[in-house]
Amino acid sequence: MDFTTETVNGVTVVTLQGETLDASNAKALKTDLVPVLAPGAKLVFDMKGVRFVDSSGLGALLSCLRQVHSSGGDLKLCEMGKAVRALFELVRMHRIFEIYNSRDEALRSYSAGA
Repeated sequence: MDFTTETVNGVTVVTLQGETLDASNAKALKTDLVPVLAPGAKLVFDMKGVRFVDSSGLGALLSCLRQVHSSGGDLKLCEMGKAVRALFELVRMHRIFEIYNSRDEALRSYSAGA
């Protein structure tokens, strides 16, 4: 799965490009994201284009979260579609990840926590 990055007020926004995050691309995504998961990184994953996530995709996102948290950073998710949000709630991942409705809300959450 491809992605683009941009920095907004010290926060790196990673916009996932593609409709599915599954076994076919989860491992490659984790590998490609390594440079972005720098120690102390403040990240927002914008998932507006993602329509389907399977267990491998969930595992890749969890792996990124663990890696960022272990180095003192944070990772938040935003712009999830209804189906993906329902999956996160079904498997209780919404208790592990901070999920925001909009990118602006996710970015503001970093300012509020400062």
